[in-house]
Amino acid sequence: MGHIKAYYEQITAISQADWQYISAQFERVRFLKGEVLTEKGDIERFLYFIECGVLRYYIPDDDGELTFGFCFSKEFASAYDSLLMQSPSTYRLQALADTIAWRISHDGLQKVYAKTQIGNVIGRYTAERLFLAKNKRELELLRQTAKERYLNLFAEQPEIIKRIPLKYIASYIGITPQALSRIRRQIC
Repeated sequence: MGHIKAYYEQITAISQADWQYISAQFERVRFLKGEVLTEKGDIERFLYFIECGVLRYYIPDDDGELTFGFCFSKEFASAYDSLLMQSPSTYRLQALADTIAWRISHDGLQKVYAKTQIGNVIGRYTAERLFLAKNKRELELLRQTAKERYLNLFAEQPEIIKRIPLKYIASYIGITPQALSRIRRQIC
């Protein structure tokens, strides 16, 4: 739980009473590599804080899979739109490596919001960061070439390049694995 507290304290000071209440809402869980945390069509019930491991967001379909996000240690993860709306998820959340996470249920999260002011501050901050990251990604997909998107991963998210299989990186930047191989040959 120390990682979560440190994350919160980067945002604002947290009282011992608030921390005790919030931390009591979380439980520690483990996921094996390849395990699906949230299935397409299921309603997301949890918000996860990743202690260690890697998660992937993707849309499964008949033509393959479309990867659109990753989550690493010391980050929150969830099929967040499904969690907020309590509606079926349109994608999957999967562990790409053995993962340890702390999770809070939708009901537990609502309790934290209702009983602590700090919960609302942290929730708003986290939601705003998710929105800004999503907005940035959408603009990159619209304005940049695949080569530029790949090169940006080196500068902005080197952990993706180091820890994610190339087939998922290709899908993430919107190209085929073969096109990614061509780009990699051009820059080497």
